[in-house]
Amino acid sequence: MPYLPHEFAIGGVYFPPLLIASILGTLAAVVTSALLNRYRLSRFFYYPPLIFVALAIIYTGLIGTLLIPV
Repeated sequence: MPYLPHEFAIGGVYFPPLLIASILGTLAAVVTSALLNRYRLSRFFYYPPLIFVALAIIYTGLIGTLLIPV
């Protein structure tokens, strides 16, 4: 059975894996929304902040499932 992390220790402080996945997912959503704004693709969405939240949730789920087993 592969090793499943229970928490991450950064500088002696323990963080749950879902917190790390949510931070990485939010950063990925920020980069994606910046690219959408840069290439003016966000104008095709009715409400771009809702797209940002949806991207953050999708990226957090993917990172939590594939990279960091939560």
